[in-house]
Amino acid sequence: MTPTGPTPMVFVVDDQQAVRNSLRWLLESIGIPVRDYPTAEAFLRDYEPAQPGCLILDVRMPGMSGLDLQEELARRGIELPTIVITAHAEVPMAVRAVKAGAVDFIQKPFSHELLLDRVKQALELDAQEREIRHRRDEARRRLAALTPREREVIVMVAEGRANKAIAAALGVAIKTVEVHRGRAMEKMQAENLAELIRICLLASAVRENP
Repeated sequence: MTPTGPTPMVFVVDDQQAVRNSLRWLLESIGIPVRDYPTAEAFLRDYEPAQPGCLILDVRMPGMSGLDLQEELARRGIELPTIVITAHAEVPMAVRAVKAGAVDFIQKPFSHELLLDRVKQALELDAQEREIRHRRDEARRRLAALTPREREVIVMVAEGRANKAIAAALGVAIKTVEVHRGRAMEKMQAENLAELIRICLLASAVRENP
């Protein structure tokens, strides 16, 4: 999450009105905004992935279950830290929730202090992951601004090759390599070799894990 982004929100999905009201009161009492939904389908219709936050999710609900919602979010590529709550804790259920990416699996009734602690952790995790995705997107944008030859040169520079070796590999003059390297460094906004390598690694991670 960037500093100018929206305020983090906790989304509560539970078919019991009393549970939703209790969680809303608890979270809003410490200044955390809440949106609550009685069904997974209602949440899916409303949620915008650009909105940072975390999800508190009941398992057993009419229609789509909480675990099915987890899987649907994963299918859509939505990475939202999720705390699963249930009154019917079973080992296979907990395993499935954690494998689907849940940051915790809590049995009802639960301690308010425990839930608040987990929510704070989930919000911090979301902020960190959004910042990483933001930096990766920016690295990819910078790399895309290079010409094909500039990209060839920068890849070799990041591999640790000297200008002379790059010139020989590409069949061009050393001066030509220096010009391409300078322009590429400027477009990549890299002040030194270490920063250039970092940006290239981030951009590569994006291509491998879109």
